[in-house]
Amino acid sequence: MTRPTATLLISCPDRKGLVALLANFIASHNGNIIHADHHTDFTAGLFLSRLEWQLEDFDLKTEEITPAFSEIAKDLQANWQLHLSSKVRRIALWVSRQDHCLLDLIWRQRSQEICGEIPLIVSNHESLKPIAAQYGIDFEYLPITKDNKVIQEARQLEILKNYHIDLVVLAKYMQVLSQDFLRAFPNVINIHHSFLPAFVGANPYGRAYERGVKIIGATAHYVTPDLDAGPIIEQDVVRVSHRDEVSDLVRKGKDLERVVLARAVRYHLQNRVLVYGNRTVVFA
Repeated sequence: MTRPTATLLISCPDRKGLVALLANFIASHNGNIIHADHHTDFTAGLFLSRLEWQLEDFDLKTEEITPAFSEIAKDLQANWQLHLSSKVRRIALWVSRQDHCLLDLIWRQRSQEICGEIPLIVSNHESLKPIAAQYGIDFEYLPITKDNKVIQEARQLEILKNYHIDLVVLAKYMQVLSQDFLRAFPNVINIHHSFLPAFVGANPYGRAYERGVKIIGATAHYVTPDLDAGPIIEQDVVRVSHRDEVSDLVRKGKDLERVVLARAVRYHLQNRVLVYGNRTVVFA
């Protein structure tokens, strides 16, 4: 059995002695730090840190950690999060018609590569419902049109609440989420090809082929009201050659999307991502 841990993610104005201050808080309560990672963004004047420690001999109860650290955080003018390993996040996978990211995330979750539960799949099409049935996952079909979008998003939020969902993963969900939805539920990760902004819209692989691109890629990011412009969590690329047809580009692109999205979801669930402004620090 894995020993229970707590993870602190913190960003604050940079100053001397911050590493010692944070470590001393944990040590003074008999905590054993097992991972520590720090970064200073000199341009922004920010110190960013991830500290994970064992709770086995920690002399604060889990419900006492937040109030105990709050006074320190207030003095530091810090933005911070505390995560407990005992909390298993619940994930909703949102899809349209493509199944490659959906199947990959289900497989990784079943093989314990991703630490989380997947109780729900949401789609604006019914074509992937058999996959949900195959794996015993509830499936919600919510078709979206310009006339029913507001009503359907309200229904989506209600479903997320009923299922106690912590994270939505857009595993090739080909709809734009509204600002109102994202204000109500901001924990959303998306995946897309990295041709943007060069090849926006339909048939990007075909237009990339015509242009003779030599590299294709994939980007996973947090979703914000600015379309495909949220803080980036993970990216990767692969080379293509003159021998590759459009179908080869599509195949390679799908392979990248699977891997990049899985990494991003895993980093998020392991509390390795700190967002500041429209940037991220990923303590991978």
